[in-house]
This record gives sequence, C-alpha cells and structure tokens, in this order.
Amino acid sequence: MTDQLERIAAALERLAPAPMPAPDFAAAEAFAWHIGPDRLDPVTRVSRVDIGLLIGVDRSRDTLLENTRHFAAGLPANNALLWGARGMGKSSLVKAVHAAVRAEGHDLKIVELSREDLPSVQRLLGHLRAAAHRFLLFCDDLSFSHDDQHYKSLKAVLDGGIEGRPENVLLYATSNRRHLMPREMIENERSTAITPGEAVEEKVSLSDRFGLWLGFHPCTQDEYFEMIGGYCAAHGVKVPEDRLHAEAVEWQATRGGRSGRVAWQFFCDLAAREGVRIRA
Repeated sequence: MTDQLERIAAALERLAPAPMPAPDFAAAEAFAWHIGPDRLDPVTRVSRVDIGLLIGVDRSRDTLLENTRHFAAGLPANNALLWGARGMGKSSLVKAVHAAVRAEGHDLKIVELSREDLPSVQRLLGHLRAAAHRFLLFCDDLSFSHDDQHYKSLKAVLDGGIEGRPENVLLYATSNRRHLMPREMIENERSTAITPGEAVEEKVSLSDRFGLWLGFHPCTQDEYFEMIGGYCAAHGVKVPEDRLHAEAVEWQATRGGRSGRVAWQFFCDLAAREGVRIRA
C-alpha cells in the first residue's frame, strides 16, 4: 500500500512541477521567458546594432529613448507600440535603446516574451514585481488572428486588472499592424456581429492601451544608401560609391523593395565578397 501511495505522489509531482525558484537577475542584462516549466533564461549576448546605425527613424528613436530614460530613472513612462513597415528597425530600435540607456548608467533589464506565451504573463509579472530591478518587457512581432484570445491576457497587463501593471515593468511591443490584427478581420467583425461597434471596439481597444504609438514607414532611396554607408563605415568595408550604389539598387530590385533589413542583407553579401569579417 505504501509503495502505491509513493508512486501516486511521484506522479502528482510530475504533473505539478515545483514552483520556479527566484530568478538571479544579476546574472545578465537580458532574459527570455519560457514555460513548461516556467523559467527566465539569461541571454549572455544580445543580438543588436548600435543606435547610431539606425537611419530614417529619428523621431521614433528620440521619443522611445526619452520614454525609456524616464522609466529607468523611476519617472512616469508609457507602454509603447512600434508598428509599421517590415524590416524598418522596430525590434532593433527597442534593443538599441535598451543598450543606450544602460550605457548611461541605468541598471535596466530587458525580458523577451513570445506571443505564444502571453497566457502565462501574469506568472511572469509575479516574478518581476518582486524584484528590485526595472524591466522592459519586450514582445516582438505581436499580432492576433480572428480566433486568437491571447490579446485578453495582454489587456490586463497594459491597463486593467486588480493589481495593474507592476511599477517596475514597462511593455514595448512591435507589430506590422497598428491595431494588431488584419483589416479584413476588423471588417468581418463589423459585418457579422450582432453589435458591430462593440465587437470591433473589444479588439482595437488593445492598441489604445499603449501610451505611445510609433509609426515606421518605408525608407527613401537616399536613406537606403545612408544605411548601407553606415554599415560600411562601422565595419571597415571600402567600396567606390558609384559601384556601391549600383549594386545596392540591383539588390533592392531582386528583393522587391527597400528597408533597413534589405540594406543589412546587401551589406552582409558585400562584406563577404570583399573578404571582410563582420565584427559582433
């Protein structure tokens, strides 16, 4: 009988794992949240570019940098939604701003939360709330489909719930869509719901809870050339300007457009052909 009880107890422990131990936030400046089991994995090397290499996003850069400085100093600050054109540096700007504020002497941490793990966000906030540090909670490429209920978990974090957002946590999210869902989904809600206005309002109210909306738009040809020139200068790639521009135009034609991501991809190809290693 005792053996049976011990086996039952062991099985129950496997189904309900032990609570997550208190994270060691001194281990790194960045962490990634994972579930199954819950854990905050330290990120020893963050993939990012220097803030000075982000071209064509000056207004968004300055606004986000100032907002982050306020938060790091313990002053009021707004959650931010960075939305707009693909490949124009939305996630790069969040990581670059974090690095810039840390370089100014603020011990600011960043925690990456994937969209699929949004239902666990309250458990994550419980760990962050109890810590002495200040945190940027970063959710990259945030969007929702017509049957996705994850957005309800995020609404309470942004503005609502009995506890509200922890004073030491600020949410930055990126998305290709300003209202975090496709236009056809919004139109479908209007056409099929019994009360169309209420159905749409429930969905779009999520983006309204971000205090800052920072728009990113396709870059001009000159900005595209400036991005590539900045990468060349930073990594010591020396190519005649006329050749550089001609090859850059040809590259963008094969990709069907210009963006910061296209500029970086062209630069990587150029550096390889020139035999130059890209420094981390």
